[in-house]
Amino acid sequence: MKCPFCGSLDTQVIDSRANEAGDAIRRRRRCAACDKRFTTWETAELRPPQIVKTNGTREDFSEPKLREGFRRALHKRPVSTELVDAAVDRIRQRLLTLGEREIPARAVGELVMNELKKLDKVAYIRFASVYRSFQDVEDFRDVIRDIDQ
Repeated sequence: MKCPFCGSLDTQVIDSRANEAGDAIRRRRRCAACDKRFTTWETAELRPPQIVKTNGTREDFSEPKLREGFRRALHKRPVSTELVDAAVDRIRQRLLTLGEREIPARAVGELVMNELKKLDKVAYIRFASVYRSFQDVEDFRDVIRDIDQ
């Protein structure tokens, strides 16, 4: 670690402690060149993958956009906010654990559909009809048959 006072690269860790939440480490350091002390923080950087749209463009994962998709599908449906929050958290965690830099938008849509299927069948069909671009009644029948199995 470079000393912020003199720029020397010769620094030593004197003390390390985790913060109260346990998600960061505080390190006290001493510069061997100028003998000054300073603090650094170490945290995990968890970045969700970029979403690759069907047209090839890329955009950052957006939790508000994900919530909006759930909100639209669940409009006037008896599903609590807590259940939606839990579903969004599961999707976000799944994306983080994949460890990929990029993921197709279609894969995110499938994760949303799986969560909606558990939460509310009507919302699942609503989302599927837009997501899969249903063209006629037969497309609806296919999805309803899929739910019944």
